Amino acid sequence: MSSKINVIKIGGNVLDSPTQLEQFLTDFAAIQGPKILVHGGGKIASELSKQLGIEPNMVNGRRITDADTLRVVTMVYGGLLNKNLVAQLQARGCNSLGLTGADANVIPAHKRPVKDIDYGFVGDVESPRQVNVTFLASLAEQGLTPVFAALTHDGQGSLLNTNADTIASTLAVALSGQFEVNLIYCFEKKGVLLDVEDETSVIHHLQPNYYAELKEKRAIFAGMLPKLDNAFAALEQGVKAVMIGDAAEIKDIAAGGKAGTRITR
Repeated sequence: MSSKINVIKIGGNVLDSPTQLEQFLTDFAAIQGPKILVHGGGKIASELSKQLGIEPNMVNGRRITDADTLRVVTMVYGGLLNKNLVAQLQARGCNSLGLTGADANVIPAHKRPVKDIDYGFVGDVESPRQVNVTFLASLAEQGLTPVFAALTHDGQGSLLNTNADTIASTLAVALSGQFEVNLIYCFEKKGVLLDVEDETSVIHHLQPNYYAELKEKRAIFAGMLPKLDNAFAALEQGVKAVMIGDAAEIKDIAAGGKAGTRITR
């Protein structure tokens, strides 16, 4: 079995576009070796919420998850989207298995403590050391590709709405003890841009010193900073490389080509 594994997270922009999604899944299925797909689906959850008469409540871009909203995100993330992704991957010869963090106790979490804001049933993951790596390694040995919805659980019987970026980085760090892990974030830009208005200004390689310099000059779009801080934190904890780029270029990114931004120590 390959000692390398790709943990790939897709953003909502891909899920929202049937054409982009079909192309992405074809390219994802073609990636050789063990791999894991992580997805959210916030926009679709918001649309269904409104149809059911539940007005989505967002604070600082984060969803307040009351009991009714938890039911909706469970249906959308864990059901509608997750199982459709699995079915579409099966059609492409990629033998996959839809999961949440509750399945096989893969990702234990706890309900986010109330500070200034009560986020409701939102999960903060426990340490990557508590991830069920034995189970994930056994799936890889069987040639099965896990597809994770953005849901975890609290061990007390409740599911928790959990940030998909965080799930991806937690899985990547946990697996880095047994595999050489590449963590790949796919979103709507070509990579980390020096100029957010210029798609050609991709920074192809980012290391800690250069990142610190760019942060000091405020040369990176503020919305990218949490993603990049998470990326460097994952590297510190054993992940080999983090890549950020356009879902349309996933094959090249996963193959270590020139597309996207490669982040290393």
